[in-house]
Amino acid sequence: MGKAVRFSRYGGPDVLDVVEVDEPVPGRGEVVVAVETAAINPGEIGIREGVFADLWPAQFPEGQGNDYAGVIHAVGAEVNGFRPGDQVMGFAPRAAQAEFVRTKPERLARKPPELDWAPAAVIPGVGATAYAEVEALDLSQTETLVVSAGAGGVGSIAVQLARRRGATVLATGSRNSFDFLTSLGAVPVEYGDGLADRIRAATSKPVTAYLDHIGRGNVAAALTLGVAPSRINTLADGAAVTRHGVRAVGQAEADFPSVWEYLARLAATGEIAFPINAVYALEDVRVAYTRLAERHTHGKIVLAVGKMVRPTAP
Repeated sequence: MGKAVRFSRYGGPDVLDVVEVDEPVPGRGEVVVAVETAAINPGEIGIREGVFADLWPAQFPEGQGNDYAGVIHAVGAEVNGFRPGDQVMGFAPRAAQAEFVRTKPERLARKPPELDWAPAAVIPGVGATAYAEVEALDLSQTETLVVSAGAGGVGSIAVQLARRRGATVLATGSRNSFDFLTSLGAVPVEYGDGLADRIRAATSKPVTAYLDHIGRGNVAAALTLGVAPSRINTLADGAAVTRHGVRAVGQAEADFPSVWEYLARLAATGEIAFPINAVYALEDVRVAYTRLAERHTHGKIVLAVGKMVRPTAP
């Protein structure tokens, strides 16, 4: 038997349970991964609450979690390239928060041995998302980019990837995130009413690109600053995509193991960091999502599933 997160009705974190499930057996062309760490993401809150039930209805009892890292546990027939003991990263929709994940080899990337388990778990999700949105803007060294929610999981990676391209980066956040944003190489700007004016005051250069991660008027601020719609990318304002023609490039456009391995190499060599805010035990999944819902974390929250990772959350 193994353990997995399940919920049997829509609702708050209290509907989440850690239950015993049968250990999966790999079929032909499949592998089973023993999960060490699994990421938690804001979108999963909406799925669990039923916000996206029309688009992605739950099949109760429903699993949870998408991106994870672990070790190959078993290999089915006709699988080449992976063997038990290999360290991997993967993306398994609504299945990652479990001790075992059955998957196809093409949905796995190799984890560098020197890369810690916690950051490895978030690379296929927020890492791929940040990579996709930054690549879509094709930033140059002469550009000035604003990253909303720059201290968050996606934002903190986008800041670093944009800086690697040589762009000047302004990142919005609360005042208690300013030191963190500065450490990533960004100029911090406080979010809230009057944002466009504060951005103008923070730079002498025209803003040429904008990444919106939270909605809340960020697309409007970008347009007020004179940013062209084709240079604005939003992950949170679908109405703005229809109304203004801004872009909506995200994780799906970089959902490839080759991208995950590229980002993992950058992380393993210290060229970028995947900040981890806290690591909770799998059994504390309700507490972890309650913390995530506060939206004041710097970096990502991860669940420790296997035996090689110790929880670090208070």
